[in-house]
Amino acid sequence: MAGNTGTIVKFNWCGCGMHISEFQKIISRKYEKRDRERGIPGTFMWFVEEVGELATALASQDHKNREEEFADVFAWLCTLANISDINLERACRKYTSGELEGFKPK
Repeated sequence: MAGNTGTIVKFNWCGCGMHISEFQKIISRKYEKRDRERGIPGTFMWFVEEVGELATALASQDHKNREEEFADVFAWLCTLANISDINLERACRKYTSGELEGFKPK
């Protein structure tokens, strides 16, 4: 993953480096038509369900299940970004540009 150099954010997917935008495009090609038909509210509910499944997996000792649920949450996040016309790689530059300092006040 990139540091505070403004470089492109990459992650390791299936043993090969892949840009977040590449994964987002894969999700788009496979699911975007159906996801746009479902709409943002319905898709968000699916995303929340997956986050709940991740919470359950995190409470367990099943590493394989945790890995699967992280992948599901990330895929649904990409789906939400796609139907919201958000490029996640560009959005992640917030954390890699070196401009982010600390946390937002509540």
